[in-house]
Amino acid sequence: MSLFVEDNSPWIFFIMTVVIGGGAAFLSGRALATKWRPWLFAVLYMIPLGLALRFFHYALFNGNLLSLHYFITDTLVLVAAASLGYRLTRVGQMVSQYPWLYERSGPFGWRAKGAP
Repeated sequence: MSLFVEDNSPWIFFIMTVVIGGGAAFLSGRALATKWRPWLFAVLYMIPLGLALRFFHYALFNGNLLSLHYFITDTLVLVAAASLGYRLTRVGQMVSQYPWLYERSGPFGWRAKGAP
């Protein structure tokens, strides 16, 4: 468990990184998809959010501020949450804005109408 969590406190990692940081990342991914921005922007925007999250771990819970390992771990969780929000929003956009062309083929994809 120490791969993801410093000082053996999984609740701090779960609440700060997954719930609070992941929620912010999910909403950022949705906002980027709504504005039709490329997915790469979602990845780039998670780097400063990962730095801020690392600072909150340091300031609130006496975590390690300059740990590259935990920064990468936090940022990967944020990128995953942002990608989830981005993809779900993009699928909804494609299906609702182009209903004559596309139909939903699951929560993460769409296909051309009439395609098998």
